[in-house]
Amino acid sequence: MSMTDAYGTTGNAAVTAETGPRRLATSIRDLTKDYVLKSETVRALRGVSFDVPEGDYVAIMGPSGSGKSTLLNLLGCLDKPTSGSLLLGDDDIAKMSDDELAEIRSRRIGFVFQSYNLIQQLSVVENIQVPLYYQGRLGSNERKRAVDLAERVGLGDRLDHRPAQLSGGQQQRVAIARSLVNDPFFVLADEPTGNLDSATTDEILAIFDALNGEGRTIILVTHEDDVAERAKRIVRLKDGMLHTDEPISEDRRIAAREAQRVAVAEMLARE
Repeated sequence: MSMTDAYGTTGNAAVTAETGPRRLATSIRDLTKDYVLKSETVRALRGVSFDVPEGDYVAIMGPSGSGKSTLLNLLGCLDKPTSGSLLLGDDDIAKMSDDELAEIRSRRIGFVFQSYNLIQQLSVVENIQVPLYYQGRLGSNERKRAVDLAERVGLGDRLDHRPAQLSGGQQQRVAIARSLVNDPFFVLADEPTGNLDSATTDEILAIFDALNGEGRTIILVTHEDDVAERAKRIVRLKDGMLHTDEPISEDRRIAAREAQRVAVAEMLARE
């Protein structure tokens, strides 16, 4: 089932016609973020600028202290920049109140975490519906959407299972479905394969590949080169600044997928 089948529309994820420029899912301009620790000011970001058009697939990388986690928090509207602008659509989060940021988080951004962040007492369908619960939207249409998304990520036979009854890969599939339930501007994935083995990593990345192929915008933070090579761009940070912004050719992406699958086959052969 495609996302169009599930919703009847691809919504914010749709890529605009090739005759005109693509709309931007987010636009970052001269972004800075300072933290004051005791009497010292730490400059975590120092004027970072780049755009993410709708339908893009960006991997953000960088060593410890590069500003990667700070940028993640800003993209997720968990914090506001010290200066510069970060646009989601036409709205600048730098100018928003805490309540407005919470509204943006719940409606416009889909989150996927390394540790899944599922609620243990809830079933697969109920976990997918959590973002809708906070908006007071839990009717039959919303449940159908959650079921459709569970089926989309291969969990149609696990709808009533709870997280403890699922493997790590299955739990991450629930998290991916949950991230899509609000038809977000983009999916923000923080080390989504960090707790998974090689075979399950390939399965999860295949879901991201398929979603992006259908028009979903994905921003993925990772420290793994083989994971980043599956994206369309790699944005590298260093010392709080944009170090490189490198496009990944389709041939290179195909080679990365094949290399991972060969590695998985070799691993399974040794077991």
